[in-house]
Amino acid sequence: MRNILLIAFCAVTMVVTGQVMTLDSCRNLALRNNKEIQQATLAIEKAGYQRKEAAAAYLPQFDLTAGYIYNSRKLSLIKEDQMLPTKSFNPQTGSYDYNLVIDPSTGYPLQVNGQYVPSMVALLPKSGLTFNTHNLMGGALTVTQPIYMGGKITAMNQITDLAQQLAQEMRQSKVEDVIYSVDAAYWQVVSLCAKQKLARSYVNLLQSLDNDVKAMVEQGVATRANQLSVDVKLNEANVDLTKVDNGVTLSRMLLAQLCGLPINTVMTLADENRDELGATLSPTSINMSEVYDKRHDIRSLELATRIYDQQVKVARSEMMPKVAAVAALHATNPNSYNGFENRFGGGFSVGATLRMPLWHWGGLSNKVKAAQVEAHVKRLELDDAKEKIELQVNQAAFRYQEAFKTYEATRTNLVQADENLRIANVAYKEGMGTLDDVLTAQTAWLKANSEKIDAEIDVQMTHEYLNKVMGNF
Repeated sequence: MRNILLIAFCAVTMVVTGQVMTLDSCRNLALRNNKEIQQATLAIEKAGYQRKEAAAAYLPQFDLTAGYIYNSRKLSLIKEDQMLPTKSFNPQTGSYDYNLVIDPSTGYPLQVNGQYVPSMVALLPKSGLTFNTHNLMGGALTVTQPIYMGGKITAMNQITDLAQQLAQEMRQSKVEDVIYSVDAAYWQVVSLCAKQKLARSYVNLLQSLDNDVKAMVEQGVATRANQLSVDVKLNEANVDLTKVDNGVTLSRMLLAQLCGLPINTVMTLADENRDELGATLSPTSINMSEVYDKRHDIRSLELATRIYDQQVKVARSEMMPKVAAVAALHATNPNSYNGFENRFGGGFSVGATLRMPLWHWGGLSNKVKAAQVEAHVKRLELDDAKEKIELQVNQAAFRYQEAFKTYEATRTNLVQADENLRIANVAYKEGMGTLDDVLTAQTAWLKANSEKIDAEIDVQMTHEYLNKVMGNF
């Protein structure tokens, strides 16, 4: 089984390695494989079970209780044999009189040590009131139906329903965070790939200049110092290219990890070979009411506030009377209904229970007040979050517009840098310019291209961030 899973995973990796990955496909991979989202999904499942558990409190509860006890001794109701006096009917008085011994000398009942002596007794033997209780067995089937629990059951059902909704909002927040992280990693790879191409172009540019300078040194129209200046620049460009190559590799590893793939998975991105990413300014109409409705963190806080309001009702239910109906079928062995004979005997019973809290020295009322304070704290957190989100959205919109203006400026700078490099190359070849002018123009050209790439990616990321804070994911 383990080998089968490994082969399947390797097959998926090979498919990913061999195809071009778009931003949406990276997002889908990450959402399927992200462990935090899987945990959030399980939290929703758990909340669903808790909601069903709370709903079960409305229904009657059936319980079976059974027990067994072994006693080392039998149970006897009397200490020793008992002699009980008897009575006979007296027709003269119409009542029953004790049968007593009559003293012949006096004609009165005989007394010994102040006690009358019965003439007849009923023997109550100890053995007759001794029961075999070595093995005691019993059981009961009980049914309890809550009638009124002070509103606690209703409140708990509301809480579990809101908790399930809260778990769903929390999962969606995780989804948004994962999407934003994947987008950032994706555009980071695209940015570094563009800079990698730029760095290679810059190395080729310097290599071409280095060849020209070497030829000019051989012809005696350039100095050795000129060649050394170009060589230094070429070496620096090669070092920068190595750094960019490493950066591309590491950024691909990060993207693969976010997508749930092995970090050595090589993915070709749809946008990494584009010569021009381009950017357009999307309209940003901000309606804070709509933003609040879309933001999952705001909806989570609103649900949490409602949960704490229900917690107040749960606390208040402790101060209310509680009524329940109870019925039971029960049996014991020895049979307590028939002389403790060694066989099962039982019956049934029905009734009701009432529990009324009377005096708890303010404990219950203070518990309610504490729950009310917690609910008020949550409402304050909600208000504070809305204020901060309004600031966050406006800042994100400003940064997006600023990023687009920067991008427009870098486009203009790049056109000027291209023209400046062309003029510097022509002037140097015609002997009207210096090598330093060419190197300076090349550096400016490299900087302008790099800034344009950064500006393009910044427009993409600030737009993504604006969508995120506005709840548009």
